[in-house]
Amino acid sequence: MDYQTKLPLDGRLVAGFLVRLCRLLTGIRARWLAPLPGKQARIYYANHSSHLDGMVIWASLPARLRGNVRPVAAADYWLSSKLRRYIARRVFNAVLIKRRPAEKQTEQPNNALELMNDPLRKGQSLIIFPEGTRGNGEEISPFKSGIWHLAKMNPDVELVPVYLENLNRVLPKGSRLVVPILCSATFGEPVEGIREGEDKTEFLLRARTALEALAS
Repeated sequence: MDYQTKLPLDGRLVAGFLVRLCRLLTGIRARWLAPLPGKQARIYYANHSSHLDGMVIWASLPARLRGNVRPVAAADYWLSSKLRRYIARRVFNAVLIKRRPAEKQTEQPNNALELMNDPLRKGQSLIIFPEGTRGNGEEISPFKSGIWHLAKMNPDVELVPVYLENLNRVLPKGSRLVVPILCSATFGEPVEGIREGEDKTEFLLRARTALEALAS
């Protein structure tokens, strides 16, 4: 079943509109450093500086793949209005994660990992942001451990770094005003999964380095 048949009619129409809107506002240019992917499960992981990041990556993918790719997004933001809720659920089929205050991070873990792992088990792909929160767009923060857990549980899933440029200027953190500006999304070659004997710290550093290399 392809992208066109997976989405309901209304979702299909809205998806087409959002793709065109993304291209209009960002002039997004997708650059692939490896052959275009097939429909195998992948984890697209990217730097994070704007609420538009997930939408832009999704819109940059070939249309035949979009219906099988699910952005991971913050539930508190995307469920905060009827329009955002509709887009997240009806168009993107997003995996919505409830964020917790920093002081509660060491308490009993929530079900975020389970929610992200379930689509991968079903052969779907994810768009994730391993930094865990939006940055300033100038540097990539150390990765949280989520991508390591997902890679460990899904050794056959490809890990694809995606470097986003200028999204922090289109919709800056804390702003509601969209500023049209040219942006780019660079899709790198798949990163090797967890190597034999490689610990979490080493893997996270290697995955982050692969993403940073796309900025040069």
